[in-house]
Amino acid sequence: WIDAASTLRMEDNAVIALDPVDLPVIQNALTQGGKNWIGGNCTVSCMLMGVGALYKAGLVEWMTSMTYQAASGGGAQHMRELLTQFGTLNAEVRTLLDDPKSAILEIDRKVLAKQQNLSAAEIANFGAPLGGSLIPWIDKDLGDGSSKEEWKAGAETNKILGQGPSFGTAITPVDGFCVRVGAMRCHSQALTFKLKKNVPLADIEALIAQDNDWVRVVPNTREATVKDLTPVTVTGTMGIPVGRIRKLAMGPEYLGAFTVGDQLLWGAAEPLRRMLRILLNA
Repeated sequence: WIDAASTLRMEDNAVIALDPVDLPVIQNALTQGGKNWIGGNCTVSCMLMGVGALYKAGLVEWMTSMTYQAASGGGAQHMRELLTQFGTLNAEVRTLLDDPKSAILEIDRKVLAKQQNLSAAEIANFGAPLGGSLIPWIDKDLGDGSSKEEWKAGAETNKILGQGPSFGTAITPVDGFCVRVGAMRCHSQALTFKLKKNVPLADIEALIAQDNDWVRVVPNTREATVKDLTPVTVTGTMGIPVGRIRKLAMGPEYLGAFTVGDQLLWGAAEPLRRMLRILLNA
């Protein structure tokens, strides 16, 4: 059973398929007669494709992620709704935009008024205006202050890595905030790591760059970041760029990074396509 839905994802007899990261887990399940191969959460899969090398090397004490998640994570109707909102806002101030002498504050007031008065039909999918805004909550409310999307980050990361009580090992704490933004189909993430030891940046970059055929380290410069580390650049490609890699002010064991991945490719379809090939060749 190969499935993109989350229904079976956390069952003990299911494996989250992401073979560039968890091929040993997949192979072990195959030898034991495993039958359920489930696609992972899109944000988790894209994150591990980018920085999974740090986990494999046993360097991560904990990680926190702040996500910038695209409309496509909600589905096709969410993408349409976002574009429709952008069009509605543009139409509201088109005459003013065409006049170079118009006051930007007047334009801003009209846009805000329109955002605040969008009809129920115009926000039916997101539940709030997303065009020109953001929504700092994704998926169900778990009742403890966190969303289900945020819970998935820790639960699925550890399952993919073969860690946790069901594997007889300790988990690596992973938590953060998941935010919907006005990108179309690329999820981006700002990551903070507490490493178990001080590792030189050059070694960290080498680990990441050599991990798989799709990850690429983007030099931490303004020019390279603006050119190569955006949803517009990454959309429609299999590449997983990782940039803004630097030590943080809290100490030499604290590491920051930023990564982008296409939610419809490594975040959804590609791991399942590859899992099918693995099964056909088994």
